[in-house]
Order: sequence, then C-alpha cells, then structure tokens
Amino acid sequence: MDSFSLSGGEVLLAILSTYLIAFVQAGSSVFNQIEHWSLAKSLLCHFSSLYVVYVLSYVVNSWIPFEWGVVAVFTAIFVVLYFAIWLTVYFLARSTGKKLNCIIK
Repeated sequence: MDSFSLSGGEVLLAILSTYLIAFVQAGSSVFNQIEHWSLAKSLLCHFSSLYVVYVLSYVVNSWIPFEWGVVAVFTAIFVVLYFAIWLTVYFLARSTGKKLNCIIK
C-alpha cells in the first residue's frame, strides 16, 4: 500500500491556492454590481475570473493533471454547475423581487 504524504511546500501551496480561490470568488461578485454593464458582460467576467482561478489552482496543485482531456471534463463540469447555480440564484432573486414589489404596492 502506498503512503500518502505531502511536503510542507505542497501544503502551503494548497492553502494559498484555497485562499486565492476564496478571494476571487468573493471579489468577483462585484461584476454583478456594476449597473452600467449588461447582464451578459457581468456574467462573462464573473465566469471567466472564477474559471481561470479554479483551473489554474487545480492544475498547479496537481489536483487534476494537466491533460487536455481532463481539463475538458473539468471545464464541462464547471460550466454545467456554474450555470445551474447561476440560474437558480437568478430565478430566486427575480421571484423574491416580484414578491417584494407586490408587498410595496
């Protein structure tokens, strides 16, 4: 049986990568708050920033191998999950907004 171990540098890289992902995840929400941007533009910037930081962190940490097939599968899963979550949040926010507007009237 192979033993699993990480060096101190690998642990540090993983921790820093996780903080970077969290920072970009939190910071990229600002794209949705720029009022003069179209929905498509804010969505593209939000998606792109998250995708880049996730794929780079995963590859740099060897959480996924840097093989085009693996990156393609990661990309497909990321796209599906991103848009499933985005659509859920979008429709919930829209529904809540309509309910609140009815209460105000």
